[in-house]
Amino acid sequence: MKKKFTLEIASPCSENFDKMIPNSNGSFCNSCIKNVIDLSRKTNSEVAKFISENKDRSICARLKASQLKEEFQYDETSRISNFKYAAVAATILLASNNVAGQEKQIIETEANCPEPAYYALGKVAYNQTVDKKVLIIIKGKLIEAKSKRPFRGDSYSNLSLSINNSGHAVKINPKTGEFSIATEVSKDSKTLMVTISGNDYYLAKQIPINIKSVKGNILQQNIIIASEEFTKIYIAGGLGINYTGQ
Repeated sequence: MKKKFTLEIASPCSENFDKMIPNSNGSFCNSCIKNVIDLSRKTNSEVAKFISENKDRSICARLKASQLKEEFQYDETSRISNFKYAAVAATILLASNNVAGQEKQIIETEANCPEPAYYALGKVAYNQTVDKKVLIIIKGKLIEAKSKRPFRGDSYSNLSLSINNSGHAVKINPKTGEFSIATEVSKDSKTLMVTISGNDYYLAKQIPINIKSVKGNILQQNIIIASEEFTKIYIAGGLGINYTGQ
């Protein structure tokens, strides 16, 4: 049976998510002594799976504003149906074993002499494909596409940047939009996954790069994005689940 639902924020929280203590699921909030689950980076199916496994718990979560307009669904299987299925399967298996036992007959076989086994001795050689990576430093500015000017901290506060979901983030200069970050990339890389986040904003985007432009392990690379590409993010003081039908 499919369960359909939407999410709501009953009372938005004013705590700064970026100042919370990160963990594998999100971040720990010292104000309410509770874990805030980061659902903003999950797909619809991942959100639905999480809700189905935690629907009876009180949940504090971080959401994209667009997720409040989405309808999610998950399959809810009845335990009784599972028991019935298991019982039928066991009955069929037992019947099959009984029939097989009744049909068993003694069959005479001829004894064949096995062929001698031959072994090769020596050092084992193997080929291993290695993804050659290099450590580079990417330097540049975060530029707004329309104005061609750096994103400044007066409009977008506490912006930070990470590369290829490494978990390592650096602050973007609030006055000049400049950043400098070290990362490992494949020698064949043609794109990078850039994640930019701040107090209320989030963006993950692939950008093209040219590895041949690296000089002395430094790649000069501005990141140009449109301001409307940012996603507004909220923190829920309590996550509400509204079931919309079967």
